[in-house]
Amino acid sequence: MKKLILLLLILPYTFTYAQKVMTPEQLITLNRVSAVGLTDDLQNVIYNVSKVDLKSNKKSKKTFVLSLNGDKAKEIKDYKGLITNRFISPDGKYEINTKDVKMISVSGQDHYSDVPESNVKIYDNLNYRHWDTWEDGKFSHLFIKSDKDEIDLMEGEPYACPQQPFGGDEDYLWSPDSKKVLYVSKKSYGKEYTLSTNSDIYEYNIETNKTTNLTEYNKGYDVAPSFSSKGELAWLQMERDGYEADKNDIIVRRNGKDINLTKNWDGTVNGFKWSNKGDKIYFNAPVLGTVHLFEIGISASAKPKQITKGQFDVNRIVGHHKNTMVVSRRDMNHAPELYTVDLKNGSMKQLTHANDAIYNGLSLGKIEKRITKATDGKDLLSWVIYPPNFDSSKKYPTILYCQGGPQGALSQFYSYRWNFQLMAANGYIIIAPNRRGMPGYGVEWNEQISKDYGGQNMKDYLSAIDDFSKESYVDKDRIGAIGASYGGYSVFYLAAFHENRFKTFISHDGIFNEKSMYGTTEELFFVNWDLGGPYWEKDNKAAQKSFTLFNPVEHVEKWNTPILIIQGGKDYRVPIGQGLEAFQAAQLQGIKSRLLYFPEENHWVLDYQNSLVWHREFKKWLDETLKDL
Repeated sequence: MKKLILLLLILPYTFTYAQKVMTPEQLITLNRVSAVGLTDDLQNVIYNVSKVDLKSNKKSKKTFVLSLNGDKAKEIKDYKGLITNRFISPDGKYEINTKDVKMISVSGQDHYSDVPESNVKIYDNLNYRHWDTWEDGKFSHLFIKSDKDEIDLMEGEPYACPQQPFGGDEDYLWSPDSKKVLYVSKKSYGKEYTLSTNSDIYEYNIETNKTTNLTEYNKGYDVAPSFSSKGELAWLQMERDGYEADKNDIIVRRNGKDINLTKNWDGTVNGFKWSNKGDKIYFNAPVLGTVHLFEIGISASAKPKQITKGQFDVNRIVGHHKNTMVVSRRDMNHAPELYTVDLKNGSMKQLTHANDAIYNGLSLGKIEKRITKATDGKDLLSWVIYPPNFDSSKKYPTILYCQGGPQGALSQFYSYRWNFQLMAANGYIIIAPNRRGMPGYGVEWNEQISKDYGGQNMKDYLSAIDDFSKESYVDKDRIGAIGASYGGYSVFYLAAFHENRFKTFISHDGIFNEKSMYGTTEELFFVNWDLGGPYWEKDNKAAQKSFTLFNPVEHVEKWNTPILIIQGGKDYRVPIGQGLEAFQAAQLQGIKSRLLYFPEENHWVLDYQNSLVWHREFKKWLDETLKDL
C-alpha cells in the first residue's frame, strides 16, 4: 500500500517533466498555414498548408476549403471557380501577366558575341546588385494579353513591376470597368534608384495606350492600391523620400481629392482591406508590442477604432462576410492559424487547427510583459519568455534579444529561426525589449533611432537587462546577448560597452564596419537616412557621429567576450565583409569566436537543412559559453 501511494505521488511529477519541449526539427516541420482568400460567395475561406520534409529538403503544399462556421476542412486540387481570377479583367477580355524583358547589356556575351563562355559582368552605374541577386539587365514588365495581341505596358522602360526584391501580385490590378490597369513601380534607374524610395502608382489606359502617374506629388512609397466596391481607390503611402520606415498612412481618392485617413493618428499601418460595402477600411497595425485589427471610416475626421485586443498578432487580414472577419493570428508560442473575428465585439474563434496536435504534446513556456523605467523616465516594455516548467526558486541563464530592422516591430511574432519558445525549451530565459525605434508606441518613439544607432536604444537595452537581472531566478553570471541585422549591430556595439554584463554574444548579419557597409550595401537611401549620409562628408555631424562614435569597428579593441558570428554569402544588404571583418578582429585578439558561414544564403537562412544547422550551432554555442559555465 505504501509503495502504491509513493508511486501515485511520483507519477504527476514524472509526467510533468517527461512532457516534450520544442525541438529544431519540430519547429522547421510545423504545418505552415497561409490564406488564399474568401470564396466569391463569402461563405468559405481557401487556404494552403505547407510542410517541410527535412530529408528531401523540400516543402509540399495542400490546399483546403473551409466554411466560416468552422466545419471540417476539405482538401481541393485548385480553387478555380471558387475565387475570381484577379488577373483577368472584370469583362473577361484581357489577362495580365509578367515577363522579364532584357533592357540593359551587362554580361560579356551581351557586349562581345565571340565570348559565349565568359562570365564577366560590366556595369556603368549603381544598383549592380540587389538583396541577393546581381543585376543581369532584365526587368519584370507587365503585359496585357487578349485574343488578338499582347501589349507590354512598360515597353522600353528599365523599370520593374512587381517591385524588386519583395513585390508580388499585390503590385498590380484591374480597374472595375476593365479599361485600366494600375501598377506600382519605382521608375528610377541606377544611382537614383539606390538613393530613393519614391515608388508610385501608375494607371495604364487600354483605349489610349497612355500611362498616368497617379501619385506624382508624393516622393516616398506609394504601394498596395485597392478599389472598393464603389470604385474608390485606396493605397498605402509614406511621405518622405529615402525613409523606408516612415509613418505608413492610408490614402483614399474620392471625387478627385486624396484623403489621408490616418494622418492625425499616432501610429503606422501594416496592411488594409476595404469593407464589402466600401464604407470603411479595416487595417492592422502595431500597438504596444502586439499587432491588432482596426477599422476607420472614409473621411478626414474619422478616427481609428481598435477591434481586437490581447497578447497576440493579427498578422494578416483575409476578408469578411457581414460581421465576421477572417484573419491570420499568431503569438510567440504558436505559428499562424486562421481565426474569425466578430467585428462588433472583437471576440475571436480559431478556424484552422493545423498544429494543435503538436502543441498539445509540448510543454510551452510562459510569456509576460515587463515594464522598466528607461533612463529618460519613459516606460519600456519588454517581452519575457520563460522556460517550460519554470521554477522561480532556481537560477537560469538569461538572454537579451536585440531586434533588427532597426524599426521592425517586436510584437508577438512567431519565427522559424529566432524562435523564443525553442530558446526557452533549452533552459534559457529570454528578455526582448521594445527599445526606441520600434512602431507601436507613437511616431516619435519609432523615429528616435535614426542617426542615433548607439544612443538611447542601447541605453534601453541595458536598462531592461539590468532591471530584469534583479530577479532572484536570473543567474547574473550567465547572461548573453543575441541579434540579427540591426540586432547584430547591437551585439557588435554592446560587445565594447557592456562592462562585463554579458558572458557571450551571437551576431547574425550585423553591421560591424559602417564605412565598408556604406561602400558595399545596395539600398543607399537606407544608410543615408539612418547613418546621416556618406562618411566622407566631414562637415556632416550626424554622419561623422555614426561613422566614429557609433561604429563598432572603432571600438573593437574593447572586446573581451566570446562571440559567434553568422554571415550569409549572398547578403548584399549587410555584405559578407561585415561578418568576416568581425570574426578576424575577434580571432586576432585571442577572443573565443566562431564563424558560421552560409555561402548561398542572403540576409536570412531560407534552406531548411541550413536552418537546422543554424539552430544546432546556435544552441551549441550558448551551451558552451553560457549554460555550461
